[in-house]
Amino acid sequence: MKLLLLGPPGGGKGTQANCLVNKYSIPQISTGDMLREHLKNKTELGIEAKKFMDSGNLVPDEVILNMMKNRLNDKDCKNGYILDGFPRTLPQAEGLENLLNNLNQNLDAVIVINVDDEVIIERMGGRRIHPASGRTYHVTFKPPKKENKDDLTGEKLIIRTDDQKETVKKRLYIYHKQTKPLINYYQSKKMISFVNGENPIDEVTQNIF
Repeated sequence: MKLLLLGPPGGGKGTQANCLVNKYSIPQISTGDMLREHLKNKTELGIEAKKFMDSGNLVPDEVILNMMKNRLNDKDCKNGYILDGFPRTLPQAEGLENLLNNLNQNLDAVIVINVDDEVIIERMGGRRIHPASGRTYHVTFKPPKKENKDDLTGEKLIIRTDDQKETVKKRLYIYHKQTKPLINYYQSKKMISFVNGENPIDEVTQNIF
């Protein structure tokens, strides 16, 4: 089973991908993880990607697709996988389709987790992080025992730059601009399903299953 998850930043893709991994024993593949792996192991592709990153540029699609080609050939992908965060643009979707054709594979389903922008802003704006451990809290959904303090150490919690209101709005703008064409692209192939990501997490998971 080969799935692609689409949805806005903070829409719950990571959480739902974990549930799918646990239920179906197939890996979640994210470009971030792949990049980190290649950079850490100083692979040929990692060194190439680093050049672009060091000069402040985005890693080109071609490099990402070559990393994806290696990853999809790994043994743990034999029974399927979950793509999360890639493709993000139409050229990437077309590149992925060519790659899958070459590998004699195809996506089985594309799941779009829909969440309203205002809900995303509230969700992400309420996140608080304990920098040393990476523990996360939320002022509404998972508040710390003491306001703005980590439960275990009592140290101060922070708001990541990514979660600040203006940054979230910017990320949502990019998501709508780049991802809307993707939704139409996969809809025309009759392989898309929409799920309401504003429901409780368990309900969203059941709807995806």
